[in-house]
Amino acid sequence: MKSPITTHVLDTANGYPAEGIEVVLEKKSENGNWDEIARGKTNSDGRITDWLPSDKPAQIGVYRVTFLVEAYLKSQNTSEIFYSEIPVIFHLNTPKLHYHIPLLLNPFGYSTYRGS
Repeated sequence: MKSPITTHVLDTANGYPAEGIEVVLEKKSENGNWDEIARGKTNSDGRITDWLPSDKPAQIGVYRVTFLVEAYLKSQNTSEIFYSEIPVIFHLNTPKLHYHIPLLLNPFGYSTYRGS
């Protein structure tokens, strides 16, 4: 089983998964602060699937996934670094569902969507 919240980063400039990107998962508290609940690095397939226990649903709330991409982009010999961090904020409304937050990354652009 995998975590109820997962991610996947694909390097669209090079055409392969982005390995070694540090990613932080946070949940917004009732007082508006962000509480870190998990941190990890993408594996050789560009994925993080083990952030949270697989046998417990995530809690309803607002979450932020922050992709710390600067070190990865530098490691790819990118001529210029434009992004250092990419935050993605989303609502988790149905704890029984799996939430997958993919990132399609290139040096000067990115895209994200609700994955499966």
